[in-house]
Amino acid sequence: MAYETRNPYTGTLLETFPDATDAEVHQAIETAHAAFLSWKETSFEERARVMRNAAEILRRDVDIFANLLTVEMGKLVPEAKAEVALSADIFDYYANNAEALLAPEKLPVADPNEGDAVLSAEPLGVLLAIEPWNFPFYQVVRIAAPQLSAGNTMLLKHASNVPQAAAAFEKLMLDAGLPQGAFKNLYATRSQIETIIGDPRVHGVALTGSEGAGSVIASQAGKALKKSTLELGGADAFVVLADAEMEKTIKWAVFGRHWNGGQVCVSSKRMIIVDDVYDQFLEGYTAGVAKLNAGDPLDPTTTLAPLSSEAAAEEIKDKIRQAVSCGATATEVGPRVPNSGAFVQPTILTDISEDNPARYWEFFGPVSMLFRAKDEADAVRIANDSPFGLGGSVFTADPKHGAEIAKQISTGMVFVNHPTMAKADLPFGGIGRSGYGRELVGLGIKEFVNHKLISVVDIDAPF
Repeated sequence: MAYETRNPYTGTLLETFPDATDAEVHQAIETAHAAFLSWKETSFEERARVMRNAAEILRRDVDIFANLLTVEMGKLVPEAKAEVALSADIFDYYANNAEALLAPEKLPVADPNEGDAVLSAEPLGVLLAIEPWNFPFYQVVRIAAPQLSAGNTMLLKHASNVPQAAAAFEKLMLDAGLPQGAFKNLYATRSQIETIIGDPRVHGVALTGSEGAGSVIASQAGKALKKSTLELGGADAFVVLADAEMEKTIKWAVFGRHWNGGQVCVSSKRMIIVDDVYDQFLEGYTAGVAKLNAGDPLDPTTTLAPLSSEAAAEEIKDKIRQAVSCGATATEVGPRVPNSGAFVQPTILTDISEDNPARYWEFFGPVSMLFRAKDEADAVRIANDSPFGLGGSVFTADPKHGAEIAKQISTGMVFVNHPTMAKADLPFGGIGRSGYGRELVGLGIKEFVNHKLISVVDIDAPF
């Protein structure tokens, strides 16, 4: 894997970075372990100070960080700034809540004469984070903020096309006051990743990425008897019931599918519309998508970003061709996207039969799959007819009924009258081929701690 910054809009290669040497990897593990021995004893107050400093730096230098995201992976400037802001919010969340979330828990015991039983949460040690390019800061802070707040230390293996963002995040943590070595970016090779996971000083690995990468990393972690969490792909269902407020629903559908260039694991990839309003939705949705303006992500008039790379764009185009060869109808929408740059023409796929393999794919770009459901029960059936289970949404004028439909959808997150979203104070994660484990809030901070039972028992108590 070549670590390089290549502008997705211009295709220009801006900078390359050498792979880490084996010596650098071993030194990073050693330094991270040494840092852990002192960081785990650091007070929550001091850890919170570092988190708040990081949040303050992100907000102060938002333009610098946002520009880096735009240059490296093509993110629109407003979306880049929103990512930086969300990252700052997550740092603040753990600064304010980590100590309470990890407070010792006194357990109820059947016989008080037997003494007290307390469950404490202790950090494990060095962790490895393997993160993707689509949210270069948010994906990292989602694991770094809780785990550093818990007292763990971290090594980062970031995506090969965002090496400057990876280096910037390491510098951010140092500037915030984190001890040297407690967070280290490595331009690691695949073989070095396995070496890191196998090292006895490393106690867990968190990956956000593809199903293929997740399978490999989970296997390596299992072989080494290490804890792992995986956040993989998604094909979120966007369920539209007959009483949905159609104009607002369509606006959310266009946004939910196309933000970040459609390169979001929780974007609304499968539109499932009940028969009564299918034609109305299709007409409005097509018109909404046609208004998107693809172009330079630095241009404030651009509303559709390029994909992260030419290779990513070609992969999506090939998937569209395969879907059509299996019977789907592909309708290209809107003005022609630029000929240069990593663009894909916004495309709506319909007539996707149950034997079409594309029905079960994740299209990581501006491609929408639309399904006509006979009724609400059929909409739920289609929503659950997926190997993924990350997010989803239900649109209806009756929120209470929407919540009842949401309960029937097998996924990690469901939103009523809003596309799946990420917030500092909401958990994130899925089921099925979308992975396992949770990030953010109390669930996230407790993924990589030792839930230690300390029971003080009367010496005369019976066994």
